[in-house]
Amino acid sequence: MLADAIAHYHDLLTDRLATDSQAHLDQQTRQRQFYFGERPICTVLRPRFLSNLQFRVLQTAVKELGKAFDRIYQAAKVDAMFRRQFMLTDAEEALLQIHPGYKGCSYPTARLDSFFVSEQELKFTEYNTETPAGAAYQDALTHIFYGLPLMQEFQRRYDLRPLPARPGVLHALLDSYCQWASNSSAPPRIAILDWREVPTYSEFRLFEDYFHSHGLGCRIIDPRELEYRDGKLWAGDYHITLIYKRVLISELLNRGGFEQPLIQALRDQAVCMVNSFGCKILYKKASLAALTDERNDKLFSPEQREAIARYIPWTRRLEERRTWYRGEPIDLVPFVLDNRDSLVLKPNDEYGGKGIVLGWTVDDSAWEKAVLAALTEPFVVQEKVNLPREVYPGYEGGKLRLIERVLDTNPYVCFGSYMSGCLTRISTEALVNVTAGGGSTAPTFVVEER
Repeated sequence: MLADAIAHYHDLLTDRLATDSQAHLDQQTRQRQFYFGERPICTVLRPRFLSNLQFRVLQTAVKELGKAFDRIYQAAKVDAMFRRQFMLTDAEEALLQIHPGYKGCSYPTARLDSFFVSEQELKFTEYNTETPAGAAYQDALTHIFYGLPLMQEFQRRYDLRPLPARPGVLHALLDSYCQWASNSSAPPRIAILDWREVPTYSEFRLFEDYFHSHGLGCRIIDPRELEYRDGKLWAGDYHITLIYKRVLISELLNRGGFEQPLIQALRDQAVCMVNSFGCKILYKKASLAALTDERNDKLFSPEQREAIARYIPWTRRLEERRTWYRGEPIDLVPFVLDNRDSLVLKPNDEYGGKGIVLGWTVDDSAWEKAVLAALTEPFVVQEKVNLPREVYPGYEGGKLRLIERVLDTNPYVCFGSYMSGCLTRISTEALVNVTAGGGSTAPTFVVEER
């Protein structure tokens, strides 16, 4: 059914429908300033279609993996020795001592990044529990695509179900705030916090409008505007009680240190921040190594171990050690050096594809150099995942082209336990990441025949 739906959509790409649809997309992109930096957020004319089966697989995987991630998170919170597996910096260790003022997980809003190897086979490669971007872009793109003439024709034969993500983000923020505010009935005064020069600023505007539409006070605030006075956090005359944190913790520390107003206010629980500093534990790429490392098997139930084996590719912290791979003992570093065609190197704490080395894209000399350099820094090595590909239509050089592209599948997760929305990124390159400088996003719909 999924292949038939895609083929039917492409059959509708007549000159008139394609031209009119691209004009609508261009007009909406300009009107909404819908750019990542200077690049359009979406450069293709077809949305991502998920089958009902794929959607259920995603939901189930998120639910089952959430329990396993919570086990290592809870263990890391209370056991400093166990926490060493995540390779936190001294500064991050210190920030963990600041209580967020709300119970439960410190990552109420998150995103798992994955690939559908087949319709029922799914592999998760990263867990973004710090600043999961793109939710507002996805919702706005969904609205735009409903207006494409192509989509109107397509819906004569197929039903489409959107997967909104912003409601989950809002619920995560408000639930955390209500716990933090305790008996207070005052509504939150939200600050979307990040540097004003970041390329995702256009998404902050979408969230600001969304929060306003729900009757909530909200401003986009640069951390450099903050002041902590009289026991309250301010940006000019705006008293902030709830922070939707989009700024990276590492950048916050590098630019402002420990005595900046935000950290002072958080120490005194004068403001609620989502996600809290504790999110850093699972944000580290080593969280997937902690899941798959045989040394941690005793933490998990049989059902959780089964979910890990099914959904998480083999991952290890890169270091000199003995470990296991597919039931066989190995010396890790020699194994990594000898198997570049099936392995990926990832820095433990980076984003946007920075520092990632795909072994099959470099020669032996470059791989050896990368491995030796990675041994001196916090890095993980992960087994290669077969990347799915689909054909997407788009205009290049004024001509409509159908180009095969790699695509990922990234469900948004609320409170570490359930799926709420889904991001799709597509690229002609093996590294699928818009921040890395290429590719496109596409709205995601569940599709079925009428």
